[in-house]
Parts: sequence; structure tokens; C-alpha cells
Amino acid sequence: MKEIIKKINNFRDDRNWRQFHNEKDLAISISLESSELLELFQWKSSEETVSEKLPQIKEELADVFIYAFMLADNLNLDVEKIIADKIVVNSKKYPIKESFGTNKKYTELKGE
Repeated sequence: MKEIIKKINNFRDDRNWRQFHNEKDLAISISLESSELLELFQWKSSEETVSEKLPQIKEELADVFIYAFMLADNLNLDVEKIIADKIVVNSKKYPIKESFGTNKKYTELKGE
């Protein structure tokens, strides 16, 4: 993970773009790139989009990752740790016994 973040930062720094990559603008960029990813699926089935637009999906997903990694780096966050921590939180919200095979949100599982 550190190696890919280093490559991203080198690309940015070689172009003197660090000045534009504050936390607010990186968060906005994550949202914008996510919207571009969503747009590929608009009015089509998942299967159709994946079969017809996989190269574009890869590009937009990479953009989301790049901006997310840059934001994490700006905030001195360890990406692997914050993901591992979130998985622990999610495992408590979605215990296997209650969530297996259902797409209900954790707030809907408690009543079962």
C-alpha cells in the first residue's frame, strides 16, 4: 500500500499539484469520480455495463482510489489499519447469524 501511495504522490509532485490537493477538494474529487463511476451504470443492468464498459469502470474506480489514498495520506492515516478497523465495526453491526443472506441495513436487523 505504501508503494502505491508513493507512486501517486510522485505523480502529483512531479506536476506541482500538491497545492491543489487539500482535504476538502480531495473529498469533493472522491464524490465526483464516484459519480462518474455511477454514470456508467445509469439506465443499464450491471451485467450490460460490466460487459460493455469494463475499461471505463477500471479508470473511474482507479480515480476514486487515487483521491481516497491521497486524502488518507494528507491526514496521515494508515489505509490498511482504517479498513481493518472498519471491518471490525461492520462485523459488530452485521453479525453473521442476523445478516447472512440478507441485504437489510443493520438498523433493520435488530428486530428479527
